[in-house]
Amino acid sequence: MFERSRKGEHALLIQPHAGGPPDEELLEEFADLARSAGASVAALVTARIDRPNPATLIGSGKLEEVRAAADASGADLVLVNHPLSPVQERNLERALQRRVVDRTGLILDIFAQRAQSHEGKLQVELAQLRHLATRLVRGWTHLERQRGGSIGLRGPGETQLETDRRLLQKRVDILQKRLEKVDVQRAQMRRARVRSELPRVALVGYTNAGKSTLFNALTGAEAYADDRLFATLDPTVRRLELSGGSVVLADTVGFVRDLPHELVAAFRSTLSEAREADLLLHVVDAADPARHERIAQVDQVLAEVGAGDLPQVLVFNKIDRLDVAAEGEPGQVEVFAPRIDRPAQGRVRAWLSARDGQGMDLLREVLAEALELRHVVGRVRVPPEAARLRARLHELGAVRTEVADEQGWEIDVDIAISDLQRAFAQPHGEWLRPLVEAAGVAGDETEDWA
Repeated sequence: MFERSRKGEHALLIQPHAGGPPDEELLEEFADLARSAGASVAALVTARIDRPNPATLIGSGKLEEVRAAADASGADLVLVNHPLSPVQERNLERALQRRVVDRTGLILDIFAQRAQSHEGKLQVELAQLRHLATRLVRGWTHLERQRGGSIGLRGPGETQLETDRRLLQKRVDILQKRLEKVDVQRAQMRRARVRSELPRVALVGYTNAGKSTLFNALTGAEAYADDRLFATLDPTVRRLELSGGSVVLADTVGFVRDLPHELVAAFRSTLSEAREADLLLHVVDAADPARHERIAQVDQVLAEVGAGDLPQVLVFNKIDRLDVAAEGEPGQVEVFAPRIDRPAQGRVRAWLSARDGQGMDLLREVLAEALELRHVVGRVRVPPEAARLRARLHELGAVRTEVADEQGWEIDVDIAISDLQRAFAQPHGEWLRPLVEAAGVAGDETEDWA
């Protein structure tokens, strides 16, 4: 067996494809993934595969071409933009005398570099170990040795391979238990947010669509943002003040086509921020020619994690990179202006630039509208027996002025309709009926609120 290079930074890329020319967008994304992992692209070889070779994925002729290209370019690493079986990976390494990494292994490596929080590191390690579990057989000569042979240790023994697998499974079990504790803590935090009755909004989208930049523009936070794939792995949660009230905004990991199932499973707690949200802001790179395909790919991943049915607002970001031909001015262009599209059917669309701050006010209006954060102003009388209702109005910050007398309190209220809806459903909430009627919901319609 060859000695693996420890550098692995000079990579040859193999892009398999079916009939027809290779997809240029796939090639560009694959090269971006390689660079995001820290590799320099030495060469690129496309391989048409009508019937995958079970031993090496590609045919023998293409294998010779890859070997020659790797020798000529000095590549010490081969990246394949396709999942490889353990046998295919092992056979390719033997034939090419270089380390071979498939698409899943490449994305796992990027995630390992990006994870910063304790939870993120646990999730990445768990995904890596699950991926490694099927690949323990390759590259080792001692794995078939039998333990035993000394006094007290004689017997059928255990192969080194079995020992490694057992130790690996033990580590997987430890990681799963630790992540279960993290899940409990995260669930407690989510329950606390639910008790505070703040609507939850999650940013989702294809990797490098500008989610973290938008998150920072909306909340004033300093979440890490960079123009590269998978810049954000660890979820960040902040309170966002809107004209109609407050919401909780969460920045989540970006998606990519053919996201490895190991990562979907390992990042279940991170993705739960999207799954348990009241509204999803689906961020799209407006300047991406394949943006409609990206939308479909993100929708597919959302469906896989159980968030496919949640309401969405499409946020077309990076409009500063779009040019629109000016009417009547050949050769002239004008800046694409922020706007909101409300089609009769389908999702609301917001066009903006998070980097330049264009369209932020429009997006805030859309958020308030989608979450029904409209306000109603009025006066209510709360009797002494409904003191808990008065206290709740104070907790919500809805009390403008109040006057106390022997019959209770006369309170001037400015309250978000979403908060009014919840308060009306609580004990003694019927004293808020004047506000309910002022909000435009009267008569039998209020029964749906109780």
